[in-house]
Amino acid sequence: MIKNVHGNTVEYLGSAIVSGRFGTVGAIPPEPLLCEELGVSRTVIREAVKSLVAKGLIQTGPKVGTRVRASSQWNWFDPQVIGWQAKAGLTPEFIRDLQDLRLIMEPAAIRLAAQRASGPDIAAIETAYAGMEDAVETGGDYVRHDLLFHQGMIHASHNRMLEKMDQALGALLRTSFEISTVKKDGPRDSLPMHRAVLDAIIARDSDWAEDAILTLIEDAHKDIKQVLKARRRTPQTRPTSRTRRRTASTT
Repeated sequence: MIKNVHGNTVEYLGSAIVSGRFGTVGAIPPEPLLCEELGVSRTVIREAVKSLVAKGLIQTGPKVGTRVRASSQWNWFDPQVIGWQAKAGLTPEFIRDLQDLRLIMEPAAIRLAAQRASGPDIAAIETAYAGMEDAVETGGDYVRHDLLFHQGMIHASHNRMLEKMDQALGALLRTSFEISTVKKDGPRDSLPMHRAVLDAIIARDSDWAEDAILTLIEDAHKDIKQVLKARRRTPQTRPTSRTRRRTASTT
């Protein structure tokens, strides 16, 4: 029960921070006000604040109090931070930074994969691709298999640094895939590009592999921009104090 209260409090405050409720570098309300608003103890608030400090969202100090940090200082490899940003709305800067990161990391990883992939590595990527095909035909979880495909590709690079980064990149890639696959026939249209990536790795052709992944990344980026442009923002009603207390204390 305590764990759920803590988690719900972190979730509520983290979402509020990322959505801009407290301003871009504004002060967090004092403990007594948060306790009243959320219906939790000071201990719960303090533990939640520690979690948010660890995620880089806020800073505390005797002279500054508890304040929101600039978004450039947030931990953008933290799955919760990414989730809160996705819920609040993905900014053009977020999409740009994600695209830049993929263009820097994935082409390098796939060149190495084409040189170093073992038989089991290739089998794992083929299994993920088969899962994507099946999801297109049966309506399964395409995004999960897409993520496994890209993680398998990075694992096949056999570079420990890249593999470590991939653990943090998972949430970022999932967010990207969840948006790009919203486009009608997006998953089906992307299959040939994924197949080209896989075939290039099997052929041990680094140049082909790099060209294939660049095409895939650029096409996904276009899909994301189209999906976000087509979306209509719906006004959200600010919850009452009673609703917020119920949200924070729900187990």
